Amino acid sequence: MSEPTVAEITDKIYASLQADNAEIDEHIVTLKQALAREGAKEAVFDPAKLAHNNRSGRKLMQAYFRQRGVAVKFSA
Repeated sequence: MSEPTVAEITDKIYASLQADNAEIDEHIVTLKQALAREGAKEAVFDPAKLAHNNRSGRKLMQAYFRQRGVAVKFSA
Protein backbone atom coordinates (compact mmCIF):
# COMPACT_ATOMS: atom_id res chain seq x y z
CA MET A 1 0.00 0.00 0.00
CA SER A 2 1.37 3.41 -0.91
CA GLU A 3 1.78 6.24 1.54
CA PRO A 4 -1.10 8.77 1.58
CA THR A 5 -0.48 12.13 -0.09
CA VAL A 6 -0.88 15.51 1.56
CA ALA A 7 -4.06 16.08 -0.49
CA GLU A 8 -5.61 12.79 0.71
CA ILE A 9 -4.80 13.54 4.33
CA THR A 10 -6.11 17.10 3.96
CA ASP A 11 -9.44 15.65 2.78
CA LYS A 12 -9.50 13.37 5.84
CA ILE A 13 -8.84 16.38 8.07
CA TYR A 14 -11.78 18.28 6.50
CA ALA A 15 -14.00 15.25 7.22
CA SER A 16 -12.65 15.03 10.76
CA LEU A 17 -13.34 18.71 11.39
CA GLN A 18 -16.92 18.24 10.20
CA ALA A 19 -17.25 15.22 12.52
CA ASP A 20 -16.44 17.18 15.69
CA ASN A 21 -12.65 16.61 15.38
CA ALA A 22 -12.87 12.82 15.40
CA GLU A 23 -9.38 11.29 15.03
CA ILE A 24 -7.86 14.71 14.29
CA ASP A 25 -4.62 14.01 16.18
CA GLU A 26 -3.93 10.85 14.15
CA HIS A 27 -4.54 12.75 10.92
CA ILE A 28 -2.17 15.53 12.01
CA VAL A 29 0.62 13.00 12.66
CA THR A 30 0.05 11.44 9.23
CA LEU A 31 -0.04 14.91 7.64
CA LYS A 32 3.27 15.82 9.27
CA GLN A 33 4.87 12.67 7.83
CA ALA A 34 3.43 13.31 4.35
CA LEU A 35 4.66 16.92 4.38
CA ALA A 36 8.17 15.69 5.23
CA ARG A 37 8.03 13.07 2.43
CA GLU A 38 6.90 15.64 -0.13
CA GLY A 39 9.33 18.30 1.11
CA ALA A 40 6.57 20.79 1.93
CA LYS A 41 6.94 23.29 4.75
CA GLU A 42 3.25 23.91 5.47
CA ALA A 43 -0.20 22.49 4.89
CA VAL A 44 -2.65 24.59 2.84
CA PHE A 45 -6.35 24.44 3.67
CA ASP A 46 -9.37 25.91 1.91
CA PRO A 47 -11.23 28.05 4.48
CA ALA A 48 -14.55 27.40 2.70
CA LYS A 49 -14.32 23.71 3.71
CA LEU A 50 -13.78 24.41 7.40
CA ALA A 51 -16.46 23.87 10.01
CA HIS A 52 -15.75 27.30 11.53
CA ASN A 53 -14.66 29.58 8.73
CA ASN A 54 -14.09 32.73 10.73
CA ARG A 55 -10.94 34.41 11.95
CA SER A 56 -11.05 32.88 15.40
CA GLY A 57 -11.71 29.39 13.99
CA ARG A 58 -8.79 29.67 11.59
CA LYS A 59 -6.45 31.00 14.29
CA LEU A 60 -7.48 28.22 16.67
CA MET A 61 -6.80 25.63 13.96
CA GLN A 62 -3.38 27.17 13.19
CA ALA A 63 -2.43 27.16 16.88
CA TYR A 64 -3.59 23.58 17.41
CA PHE A 65 -1.68 22.29 14.40
CA ARG A 66 1.41 24.39 15.24
CA GLN A 67 1.53 22.79 18.73
CA ARG A 68 1.74 19.45 16.93
CA GLY A 69 4.50 20.57 14.56
CA VAL A 70 2.50 21.46 11.42
CA ALA A 71 2.38 24.96 9.94
CA VAL A 72 -1.01 25.82 8.45
CA LYS A 73 -1.79 28.33 5.72
CA PHE A 74 -5.17 29.12 4.17
CA SER A 75 -5.76 29.52 0.45
CA ALA A 76 -7.38 32.67 -0.82
